[in-house]
Amino acid sequence: MTNDQWLILAILAATVAMFLWGRWRHDMVAAGALLACVLTGLITPTEAFIGFGHPAVITVACVLILSRGLQNAGAVDALTRTMLPAKAGRLVSLAALMGLGALLSGFMNNVGAMVLLMPVAIHVSQRLELAPGQVLMPLAFGTILGGMTTLIGTPPNLIVSSFRTDTGMGSFSMFDFTPVGLAVAVAGVLFVALVGWRLVPSRERSGVEGFESGAYITEVRVQEGSKADGMSLREIETKLDNVDAQIIGIVQKEVKLIAANPGRRVHTGDILMIEAEAESLTDVLSILGLKLEESVKPDETEETEPADTPKTKDTKSGTGKRASEDAEDAEAAAAETDTPTKSGDVVLMELVVRPGSPLSGRSASDILLRTRYGINMLALSREGHRSMKRLRSIAIQSGDLMLMQGPPESIAEFAADNACVPLAQREFRIPDKRKIWEASLIMLFAIGGAAFGLLPAAISFAVGVLASMALRTVPPRQVYEAIDWPVIVLLGALIPVAGAMEATGTADLIARFLIENVAQGHTIVGLVLILVVTMFLSDLMNNAATAAVMCPIAIGTASALGVNPDSFLMAVAIGASCAFLTPIGHQNNTLILGPGGFRFGDYWKLGLPLEIVVVAISVPMLLLVWPL
Repeated sequence: MTNDQWLILAILAATVAMFLWGRWRHDMVAAGALLACVLTGLITPTEAFIGFGHPAVITVACVLILSRGLQNAGAVDALTRTMLPAKAGRLVSLAALMGLGALLSGFMNNVGAMVLLMPVAIHVSQRLELAPGQVLMPLAFGTILGGMTTLIGTPPNLIVSSFRTDTGMGSFSMFDFTPVGLAVAVAGVLFVALVGWRLVPSRERSGVEGFESGAYITEVRVQEGSKADGMSLREIETKLDNVDAQIIGIVQKEVKLIAANPGRRVHTGDILMIEAEAESLTDVLSILGLKLEESVKPDETEETEPADTPKTKDTKSGTGKRASEDAEDAEAAAAETDTPTKSGDVVLMELVVRPGSPLSGRSASDILLRTRYGINMLALSREGHRSMKRLRSIAIQSGDLMLMQGPPESIAEFAADNACVPLAQREFRIPDKRKIWEASLIMLFAIGGAAFGLLPAAISFAVGVLASMALRTVPPRQVYEAIDWPVIVLLGALIPVAGAMEATGTADLIARFLIENVAQGHTIVGLVLILVVTMFLSDLMNNAATAAVMCPIAIGTASALGVNPDSFLMAVAIGASCAFLTPIGHQNNTLILGPGGFRFGDYWKLGLPLEIVVVAISVPMLLLVWPL
């Protein structure tokens, strides 16, 4: 062995050890490995940061941004409502949830897919009378399995494709991963849905149950062409039962009715007063094609308060109904001259009213939110109390939760002026059909451009990002927030390190050792060995790092055996995506650790049988689709 080979092996061993120790974040460890290679002369200073311009790194960043666009638009929420059965049994519900997670993970970041579906999984666990973890772990494993089905499904696939390009054989196409990946994903989903979920320990979630805001009282307007137009209140409430929402009043022709006749028909322009949990607001709007009343533009509706029966005076605010109407008229007039915001972004944020706030005893109309701040109060939550007043007329009290819509700087100014505290970030996605179509088409065109070879993958997805910014499916302010920068640094740093392994001949050295001493020249044994070693490493360290380390070894092994390197590279892709034994192998496993109440040793009970299933399915498929 040469000195350079000893050096790169020592750096690689130290890097793996640091990954396993977990004391430092993986991007810090990767950067340390890169700098160590530079300082020891294995990588020249001019080549040190060439990995950050690598097409795989650019593609990963762009896919993360486009995934944010799908989330923002509510496309995933719409797909969830369409594909998940509302009243199915355990087998169908688990299979549908895992299948949806796998489908989403094939075309968007699998961590993002997991985050979006976690609330759905917890709701399903309650309906099926299962512990949360018995649904969360199958969902996490389903999203991991789905990532291996396409080129963009997970970073390891992009890394594997980039190493194939470096060998001079060109990159893998968008769906080259699909035959083997889909077979493994389907087998894994069926195994877990049929048998595997029973192996998950039934534990209560640890720690606090999370912040509960109680039910919001909000107002929604029936739009022209919405599903609710022409329906009876009874029919609407039947549809809202599935999302735990109820109608508490209706405003028709400026007359407010409480406890209206269930047979009363709803028409365009009517306003429904609805009580719903925060997580249900999106479903309430989407199911019936409704629109939040306060998000309706001033020129779409008159800003006048409908007559209450009987007319009453708001004793807390000290102002009568006429004053409230005058204030709203003034606000509507002023709204027409509002100047655009600096950022142009509109966000939704929950604020809690602190004791002693200037808002106490005042209504949204008294405050003139649109005139003074350019924001709207979309909903109000007051646990244990339901007001029969219109939303804009309810006197605010300390402890109330307000769902505000507007530019972030304006909401921040309002909160500072009125002693309100923003809660821990909660995402509310108001469905917008136009944005859903725009975000979906952008993703489809980006995928199509790469899949049909019209553009290189990095260029195709970069064009998609630019279109997302122009159409504001991803506001420019959120573009850099959508990128998982530690993953980008990890990839950019390890690509040159992997190149140093090849340049020094270390990858070939390791490959020859494995072939001569373990596989003993048998190609199928060598293929299984590469797959199992990759799976083992992926359970202990970042999957992208695992792929970067194993790809040169896989290529060297295939070369030593004189066989097709594609089957070995695909084995690395499968193995790197199968981290089921530990909570640290994949971010999705880590996400469910607290909500599922899991311990470190709980994962292998389902993970080990699932990895055996993966090996049993993937090896024959690899030999069939990518013959040696």
